[in-house]
Amino acid sequence: MAAAKIKKGDTVVVLSGKDKGKTGEVTRALPKDGKVVVAGVNVATRHKKPSQSDPQGGLTKFEAPLHVSKVAIADPKTGAPTRVRFEERDGKKVRVAVKSGEVING
Repeated sequence: MAAAKIKKGDTVVVLSGKDKGKTGEVTRALPKDGKVVVAGVNVATRHKKPSQSDPQGGLTKFEAPLHVSKVAIADPKTGAPTRVRFEERDGKKVRVAVKSGEVING
């Protein structure tokens, strides 16, 4: 299995879709499905029927997962979308932003 280029806690930029250009933090990574959940992006509305646990019911908003190909990591230096490459620095495998060469924390 390949190493994850996008992980929980990363700041990402949305590349396509209705939320193109928005920036947010990855709250959940779903590697088996190849998707990520980004805070404040791809917000969907679900109609909930009242139940004993939630007697109010009504509309609930939640962040739906986005495909990994639709997001790119924000460059730590400029904030622009960038690709990620892996390098070995000080004997450790680290993620590096292709545009600036900066190490991505995490």
